[in-house]
Amino acid sequence: MSGMVTILGAGESGEGAAKLCHQLGMPCRVTDSGPIDAERKARLEALGVATEEGGHDRGLLTDSDLLIKSPGVPSTAVPVQWAQDAGVEVIGELEFASRHTNAKIAAITGTNGKTTTTGLLNHLLNQGGLDSGCAGNIGSSFAGAIAEAQKRPEGDRDIWVVEASSFQLEDAVAFKPDVALLLNLTPDHLDRHGDVEGYGDAKWNITSSQSADDHLIINADDPGLQQLRKRKTTAAQIHAFTGETHANSHENIAAHTLDSQRFTYLNPNLIMSIQELALQGKHNLYNSMAAGVAARLFDLNDVDMREGLQHFRNVEHRLERVANVNDIRFINDSKATNVNAAWYALDSMTRPTIWIAGGVDKGNDYTDLIPLVGEKVHTLICLGKDNAKLKKAFGTAVSRILEVESAEEAAVLGYNVAQPGDAVLLSPACASFDLFSSYEERGIRFKRGVRSI
Repeated sequence: MSGMVTILGAGESGEGAAKLCHQLGMPCRVTDSGPIDAERKARLEALGVATEEGGHDRGLLTDSDLLIKSPGVPSTAVPVQWAQDAGVEVIGELEFASRHTNAKIAAITGTNGKTTTTGLLNHLLNQGGLDSGCAGNIGSSFAGAIAEAQKRPEGDRDIWVVEASSFQLEDAVAFKPDVALLLNLTPDHLDRHGDVEGYGDAKWNITSSQSADDHLIINADDPGLQQLRKRKTTAAQIHAFTGETHANSHENIAAHTLDSQRFTYLNPNLIMSIQELALQGKHNLYNSMAAGVAARLFDLNDVDMREGLQHFRNVEHRLERVANVNDIRFINDSKATNVNAAWYALDSMTRPTIWIAGGVDKGNDYTDLIPLVGEKVHTLICLGKDNAKLKKAFGTAVSRILEVESAEEAAVLGYNVAQPGDAVLLSPACASFDLFSSYEERGIRFKRGVRSI
């Protein structure tokens, strides 16, 4: 073996892994089956990292000591098989990063709410004066964030709050967060994981290497997690949160609602009014409970907890209020890339709604959305290359269906068909890759359209 680390995939995770290799003095190269973004390539080469694009040199790959796989690369990819056949160790970027930090790790996963909960928990810990940073699927790769933090005079963070996707957790070998949060589980990414059990297995990897000294925070009310727990076990200490007033007695309940207007954290008690929360809506009550339970495990006091929950600002592209124009409210929820996320967004609407949806369908079943759309939505604007499935699903639920080819056009059309008091909601329920490079680009272009009005 050459002592070389090969990084498979030249996206955010690949660049982050290269930065951490460089920081650690580990020689590495980055290879991608497609073209590498010119700016990213320049940054990598400035670090002395060799790059390869448009394919993979099998000999160089199999002569490596370690292959770090970006989460977008499936384990069935040919280069991964080459490495495994040659006896090269293959790990994911999340796993690699976790091996090179001594910080405490709080890792968060779930089909929906993980970005919001990651940002909220990091905010709570910072509010309490703790040296915490957030990374992972939320934006900056975990490896890249560690590399940057280690350059500080004070060195690495004390705590990392990490958003972990199923793609990242699928590659976990010994990933062992001190605190793991499992928010919910509904079918998603079945094209990658095969079925909901495979998807659930990937999510469960967030706790599969935990010990009795670690903690798992879990939503006791979620049907998908209830099914998953029937066939999975963990060595971690379990802390459940629930929206039910009378929780199951066999659970170690850490937070629950007392009535429709109040909820409490236990051990020690902290009661808050739901109206005090910066994040509104039932789904955000669950996110707030989950983050608060985790913050308790890092010894956050009552004053900082209350202050943090009251003044948190949500992340971009997640139920983000863009503007009010002539009493028409524009909301950017571009990060809603699946049906369940769109359901939460629609459920939180208190105004008559123009709903902008569509994109790359991941095997979506829109059945559960139909009654809610019938109740909340009067106009559906389809934003995608192929809208036939959307139009068929909601043809009788809404009074008007329109089609556009750009996010800017969707925003302007939404304004033109809206009445004062309406909301224009971008919550696509689909991936973005038919028309956009990412959900971020989709959201940015929608906001650009709003600001042009």
